[in-house]
Amino acid sequence: MSQVQSENDELQDGYQEVQIGPEKLEIPEEWTVTTVSDVASRFISGGTPDSGNEDYWGGDIPWTTAAVVEGPQFDGEKDFITQEGLENSSSSLVPEGSILFGTRVNVANVGRTNKDIAISQDLTGIVLDESKVDPDFVAWYLMLNQPKIRDRYSQGSTIQGMLTDDLKSLPILYPSLPEQRRIADILSTVDEQIQQTDEMIHEKQELRKGLITELIRTGLDSHTSVRRRVGPKEYLIADGWELREVHELSTEEKKAIRGGPSGTQLKGAEYGTEGAKVYGQEHVSANDFTLGDKYLAEGEFSDFQSVEILSDDVLVTMMGTVGDSAVFPADAKKGIMDSHLLRIRPNTQTVVPEFLAILISESKIVEDQIKSLSHGLVMSGLNIGIVESLTVPIPPINEQQKFVGILSTTSESIDAEKSRLRSIKELKRGLMQDLLTGKVRVNAE
Repeated sequence: MSQVQSENDELQDGYQEVQIGPEKLEIPEEWTVTTVSDVASRFISGGTPDSGNEDYWGGDIPWTTAAVVEGPQFDGEKDFITQEGLENSSSSLVPEGSILFGTRVNVANVGRTNKDIAISQDLTGIVLDESKVDPDFVAWYLMLNQPKIRDRYSQGSTIQGMLTDDLKSLPILYPSLPEQRRIADILSTVDEQIQQTDEMIHEKQELRKGLITELIRTGLDSHTSVRRRVGPKEYLIADGWELREVHELSTEEKKAIRGGPSGTQLKGAEYGTEGAKVYGQEHVSANDFTLGDKYLAEGEFSDFQSVEILSDDVLVTMMGTVGDSAVFPADAKKGIMDSHLLRIRPNTQTVVPEFLAILISESKIVEDQIKSLSHGLVMSGLNIGIVESLTVPIPPINEQQKFVGILSTTSESIDAEKSRLRSIKELKRGLMQDLLTGKVRVNAE
């Protein structure tokens, strides 16, 4: 693999300048520019069987929508339909190995299916002529250009959509078939590493949950287990651990448990490059408060001082992925929480903040309560009342500290895998840009 990059405005040896839409690109002289229609043998439109007809659903034919299509090797589905449902709708089967491309709502979502699959009207199936082009190369190239395609071709103010003629005329850089295959192989290898690391993280997280359940059951100071009812179910909990509601574990100050400001209030604020940082769900879910660069402008903090986050505050995500929890670290920048977070200011004489955060976000006991208490809510999410009423098992402080210490080892292992995952994803982004534009060449022999 060799890299050739000009450090000035002159055209490099072995490269040519081409016009692709509004852009001028330098590509290798051996490469050409083609279109999707030039390398496709046919295009397949989709549809949705009548959702009210039970005879059309629950069969053995996988069916999918653009919302769940992602990645060069797409192997999932949204649902299953029957042969009768397929025959009595505008849905069509797309053969294995074809490209699925979002042309409605989720424009430019891309995947190459590894099985025959029926598609909705949100998708167009592209059957490629494999004597001309490598399907994986095309999938990677379209993924690289997703943002540009969405910005340029999406139409409609309510339901975004892309015309089929625009899809057919999409330009594609076109190296030799051996070079296409080699590029696709390299990117697929990196993608496999990402998938393996994802699986490793999931496996370690499941082992950690099992450890948490076992520690709650047995305790750390040779307790016996007793069966206790918490919310809708019974659990084995170490004898001597108390059951306490979250509001009993907070400080006595007014609004020790409170949600963030309304989205409207935050939307009306002014923002700058420094000052009080605005923290949201992404910080808590990743347990990384260095992410992002959203700051309130100078002078705005006084209007949001009531939702300031202090060291040892336990934060909980309220919308989307609910119930994630993390402790605000002492070395984090001064800041406030946004409308998707809730703050618990714990009484540290009663509960170790990290212990409470672990139970809220990772224990089966709290997970079951959240599911039960949030059932029937108009919007999927938590509220202050639910969080205040959550019941958690609480041992003495010294035992809580041991519990956190044991779990910290597993946290370090998971964090290391997550760091590795971020590095591989960054490598993948760079390789996609370099390989798919010819900036870095590969040996295709």
